[in-house]
Amino acid sequence: MRRVISLWLPTWPTDRLARRRLGALPVEAPVVTRARDGRRLVVAAANRAALALGLRPGLPLAGAQAMVPGLEVAEADPEGDADALADLAAWCLRYSPLTAADPPDGLWIDATGCAHLHGGEAALLDDLLCRLGRAGVAARAAVADTPGAAWAVARHASAPATVVAPGGAADALALLPVAALRLPPGTVAGLRRMGLDLVGQLVAMARAPLARRFGAEVVRRLDEALGHAPGPITPVVPPEAPQHLLAFPEPLLTAEALGHAIGHLAAGLCAGLERAGLGVRRVELIFVRVDDTVAVVRLGLARPTRDPRHLARLLAARLGEVDPGLGVSAARLVAVLAEPLPPGQATAFGEAEEADLAPLVDRLATRFGATRVFRVAPVASAVPERSLRRIPPLEEAAAGWPEGLPRPVRLLTPPQPVEALSALPDHPPVAFTWRGRRHRVRRADGPERVLGEWWRREGERRAVRDYWAVEDEEGRRFWLFRRGDGEEAASGDLAWFLHGLF
Repeated sequence: MRRVISLWLPTWPTDRLARRRLGALPVEAPVVTRARDGRRLVVAAANRAALALGLRPGLPLAGAQAMVPGLEVAEADPEGDADALADLAAWCLRYSPLTAADPPDGLWIDATGCAHLHGGEAALLDDLLCRLGRAGVAARAAVADTPGAAWAVARHASAPATVVAPGGAADALALLPVAALRLPPGTVAGLRRMGLDLVGQLVAMARAPLARRFGAEVVRRLDEALGHAPGPITPVVPPEAPQHLLAFPEPLLTAEALGHAIGHLAAGLCAGLERAGLGVRRVELIFVRVDDTVAVVRLGLARPTRDPRHLARLLAARLGEVDPGLGVSAARLVAVLAEPLPPGQATAFGEAEEADLAPLVDRLATRFGATRVFRVAPVASAVPERSLRRIPPLEEAAAGWPEGLPRPVRLLTPPQPVEALSALPDHPPVAFTWRGRRHRVRRADGPERVLGEWWRREGERRAVRDYWAVEDEEGRRFWLFRRGDGEEAASGDLAWFLHGLF
């Protein structure tokens, strides 16, 4: 499910001014910026101290100076504010590969599939707001299923950081004012004259009469907030990132046409990477539809590469995730993460080179998901379930596997209970029943005694497991253990478990 963060910077222009004049103004001093509205000067923005004194954007500057004698006034810089907002959106790429400016005072962060890397959505919002707060930038943020819902909650919820539960956009919007739908002031005033003050009241109304009375924009914004219509986000692309752009004379609709475009994009990007001596590790393919919405395909690679055929093959395999809508008018391929990659040297006499597993790893990760492709490395622990960890598929393990301790290919987590028939204390099971099926043991090897790690958990101080590798009459091999040594009750209850399959 899509998850989008809306970041609101309510005093962005004056916060920028305070950073530029660091130390020149007292923190509590009221400050406003001025702009020309026709023939008069008006307040364009106000800091928190000025807002607390009743000054608001749009107020005539003469009236503001009369209300607050000695008011600090600076020239508004809307172009500089917009450029700084774009720079801040690029800075937010640390949280997600898809961010965008939301002028004049907001940002979008598409946190889909990224929040867990920062400890969850709540932790991500806290980290974001704390970093901005230390920089002297006031901010509020919310995360929801849709950009419209996140925008509304960020600006109208009571808490500075709000996580709207998946599927909870309608409930979160119900009690918010209609202004939370990003409607023009005239439309908001018209709705309020008709007694429609809350978003929940609009949700309960029929769409057709609502559109006839107040315009199609009301219905569009409502549908965007509720997720019934797409909310476009145009992602920011760092200017220094290697990229290649294609604009099409006619919209592309078919997978075949998009596949040809991917081939051209990959060739152009890899040519630029070769000139720069770089290889791509993480890439984004951005399709721009004719209605200005975007579809983004993100791809990670096991090792840096600039092979256009390999890159195009991986991206083409993900085309099933792309909805072209009414057609794709442009496409951009961006190397979000690039690393130095020296030129390869061809062998002079046709010697066999060491096999490169990176292309295979990339294809498997594209097909099954990056989290399902890994290798297992040993960990210094006698307890089997603690004796291994997952590492990236091409990472070298720090230590080798211990010799003389055969282990099953597959460990069951957690171990599954079985009913076993055995003689005590050191005899293997004669038969055991697992998942309703009885297995008669033909051969057995053991026991291998494993003691609990008392320095980890107090409950393991006297724990004992006796492991047996057994083979049934059909040749299948299992790894069983008995909990307890058969002598002391504190060592275990003598229950049997299946822990692995050979």
